Amino acid sequence: MRRLAFATALCALFAWTLTASAVRVGSQAPDFTGTDSHGQTHTLSQYRGQFVVLEWTNNGCPFTRKHYDSGNMQALQREWTGRGVIWLTILSSAQGQQGYMTASEENAYMARVHADPTAAILDPSGTIGHLYDAKTTPEMVVIDRSGKIIYQGAIDDHPTTDVADIPHSKNYVSEALSEAMDGQPIAVAYARPYGCSVKYAGAE
Repeated sequence: MRRLAFATALCALFAWTLTASAVRVGSQAPDFTGTDSHGQTHTLSQYRGQFVVLEWTNNGCPFTRKHYDSGNMQALQREWTGRGVIWLTILSSAQGQQGYMTASEENAYMARVHADPTAAILDPSGTIGHLYDAKTTPEMVVIDRSGKIIYQGAIDDHPTTDVADIPHSKNYVSEALSEAMDGQPIAVAYARPYGCSVKYAGAE
């Protein structure tokens, strides 16, 4: 029994280590396949050679609403997709959980708030979210042209729901993209993410 318990614990530790290393800044971003709100399939690998932003979202979360109600997230999406960046908004809320959206609901929401990502990936199973160990909404990942993660974490340095904080915030996503495009080292490669917990299946 002791050997079995030890082996089980060792396997769990190994699995955790693989998950942790898979999303480490500087490592290759794990590939995934997802379907967007228009029924189109996307793989991360198809965007090799381009910068990619992954944005975990939940439109019922006040931290997410801060950036959408103010227009801040939409402005970032337009700015960076206009510069050739692929921006994938990911909805990992499970059915029945806050933030879960059907394809038609998500399309209606994006039209209403004038969101402009490359695509909104529906991930109700949480497969992509768990692959990247996404914990909060919003949570951001920036991937460079070689497929490496160059930034992961919070969208900015003001972990509040107050819209008034946005003009005074340091936006880590914009900084990472600007620095990478200029061939400069990333000054802040990780910042602890803030927001609501991702509403995976079984979440309370």
